[in-house]
Amino acid sequence: MKKLTLLFALIFIINLSAQAVYTQKDVEVCNQKFELAVSKSLAEKPINEVIVELGKSFLGTDYEAHTLEKGEKEELIINLTGLDCYTYMESLIALARCIKSSDTSFENYTKEIESLRYRNGVMGDYPTRLHYASDWLYDVAKRGFIKDITKEIGGEVFENNVNFMSTHPESYKFLKDNGEFVKAIAETEKEISAREYFYIPQDEIESIEDKIQEGDLLMFTTSIKGLDIAHNGIAVKMDDGRIHVMHAPQVGTKVQISDKPLPDYVKAVKKQNGLIVARVLEP
Repeated sequence: MKKLTLLFALIFIINLSAQAVYTQKDVEVCNQKFELAVSKSLAEKPINEVIVELGKSFLGTDYEAHTLEKGEKEELIINLTGLDCYTYMESLIALARCIKSSDTSFENYTKEIESLRYRNGVMGDYPTRLHYASDWLYDVAKRGFIKDITKEIGGEVFENNVNFMSTHPESYKFLKDNGEFVKAIAETEKEISAREYFYIPQDEIESIEDKIQEGDLLMFTTSIKGLDIAHNGIAVKMDDGRIHVMHAPQVGTKVQISDKPLPDYVKAVKKQNGLIVARVLEP
């Protein structure tokens, strides 16, 4: 009987209307964040401050890789107990938007996640997910969720030529045996590569640091061929008066704030060569 009870507790709950997959623990964590919002009157604060407060509440949460690559088909996976750099950022924005819009139901949270994760806010098959961070940036900015402020704070043209997914399908669970998906991804890569993007080169980050606000989204460009952005984080100001990175760094770590200020952090990470900055907008 105990084994059956444990098995039941571990089974994913499927919400067929939203095609969401989650556990009861995810619901509990979500509700805890909404309770935190009430206790700190977060709905009355600017959304960037809400994101910082929520982000700090996740400090110590385990990093978990490949959280969205579950099952046999594309599903709206919710995981608030293990985060990677993208799902951490995505979760904070979704929670903050729920709080600011005064709809703090778990159902609304899943709707916000779907809107953030998929092209035009609608989940379809695997290629509809915004896999490339620069594509995510373009799509959610177009829909008024965020604003890319990189150019206005001194950004230079970023040569963003992406093709890593279509040229390395064996590295992706849903691509390695599906030629149609690879073709669809390749078409999206062409669209991304044709757009205009800007970035702050690594050596210029310190000169624009004072233009970054707490709660801004920090997206780190990479020198890896065919990729655009290798990592994401949230800007926080520490006691030294400098901007640091709040993020889910890598396998084997937990959500944390960087010891080094932003410019030094970027220089210390191999293959990170610059920065894109986006600001979350009020819903």
